[in-house]
Parts: sequence; structure tokens; C-alpha cells
Amino acid sequence: MALTILVACLSLGADAQGAAQTSPVASTSFANTRETRLPASPGALTVEMRGDIYMARKMYREAVDMYKQMPADSPVTWNKVGIAYHQMLELDAAKKYYEKSVKMRPNYPEAVNNLGTIHYAKKSYRRAVSQYKKALKLNPQSASILSNLGTAYFARKQYDLAFRSYQEALAIDPEVFEHRGAAGVLLQERTVEERAKFHFYLAKTYAKAGQNDRALLYLRKALEEGFKDRDKLTGDPEFAGLQQLPEFLELLAYQPKVL
Repeated sequence: MALTILVACLSLGADAQGAAQTSPVASTSFANTRETRLPASPGALTVEMRGDIYMARKMYREAVDMYKQMPADSPVTWNKVGIAYHQMLELDAAKKYYEKSVKMRPNYPEAVNNLGTIHYAKKSYRRAVSQYKKALKLNPQSASILSNLGTAYFARKQYDLAFRSYQEALAIDPEVFEHRGAAGVLLQERTVEERAKFHFYLAKTYAKAGQNDRALLYLRKALEEGFKDRDKLTGDPEFAGLQQLPEFLELLAYQPKVL
């Protein structure tokens, strides 16, 4: 199956929140707009804020130019530069700047995580797992990093480990798989090849957490994307609490045209 972007979360502003957009790498937490003019008053925006606005507008080269005017002794500067290159799919350049950020601050979990996303993008999933584990040691309560680790396990077909990581992530942040934007400087990866199976495991994760509506939603997605092992819908214990729901019974009879 061709590589497909399902969900991703890329956050750039250290304290800013925003809306989502879709790119070949991730979704960026800024409003989707094509305006190219910034406020005229030079005191209205910092260089970093101007770079963030360029990122929101998918003007990644301009964002790089802005970010490189930020303090050169700040690891945040080079992590943001790396993210901008990452969005342009210039993975080697992104890796260079993530590494520069980590060299400045070895205990910077966001940059360590983002290095993991480079390994993941290059399909070096074992290295991605290792990198995400390093990031988790620095920030064990990061739901986004845990979900990244789960996705890397999933890519290695270590489904039980992926499921466990997803459960831990959801326990920390019940919205972790629904985010399209968040504060910080962290890439949250949702690029998977086995899309139907991925959605099935998300359904299991939600069902085990008692989020039945989302479990049903992702089960439907899995079936629409070609999930074949229907016996798991009635056999897996995580779905026991759903089996008397009319919506679940409808899914059992559902024969979708595979997308």
C-alpha cells in the first residue's frame, strides 16, 4: 500500500495555538491562509512570530529566513529551522538542524523526538523507536511522543507494543489522536502504510478506554479501508462493551465499498 498521511501534528510556536493544514509531512498548527503580507508595524511581531506566520502560510523558505534571524545560541531556533526544512521534505537538512539543536541541549525532548521522525520518514523504524525512547526518557509524560513510539512499533509490525504505547498515550491525553495542532516544537507522526489495520488498533485503544463513539468511528474507517478480519470485532475483548450497541451491530452487517 502506498504511504499515506493519516494524521500528523506539527507545532511551531512555543506558546501559540492554531488551526491545521495538510502537507506531505504533517499538519501545521496555524490558520490556513494564502495572504503573503505581514503587519507593517515593525514592533508588532517578533522575528519568531513572523517565521511562524510564514509556516502557517506554507511559505517555508521565508520561514527559514526568519528563524535564522533568531538567537543563534538557542536550540529552539535550530529545531524550528529543522521543522521548516522537514515540511519541504528536505530531510537531510532537517536532520542537520535537529542535530544542531540536540547538540546545544541534549535534554531537549522535542528535538530528540523530531530526529526520530526523520528516521521514520526514511523507513528506518528501528532507529525511530530508539530515538523516541530517548525522547521519552526526557519527557515520560508526553502523549505525543508515546503515540510516535506506538506508530514506529506499528510500522515494524509489533502490534502489541504499538497498542500498549497507544493506551499509555491516551491515558495521558484523551485527545492525543485527534489533535491537529498543539503548543511546542514537536512533530507527531501519523504516516502509516497499513491504514485499515492502524484504524482498527485505534478503535481498540478507544474501546478499552471506554470512548465508544470514537471506537465505532475508527472501526467504520477500518472497514471502509479494507479491514478483513471481522472475527476480531466480536472476538477481541476490548470490544465486549460495544457488542450490545445498535451502532456496533450495524457495523457487523456493514459491507462498505473499500476506499
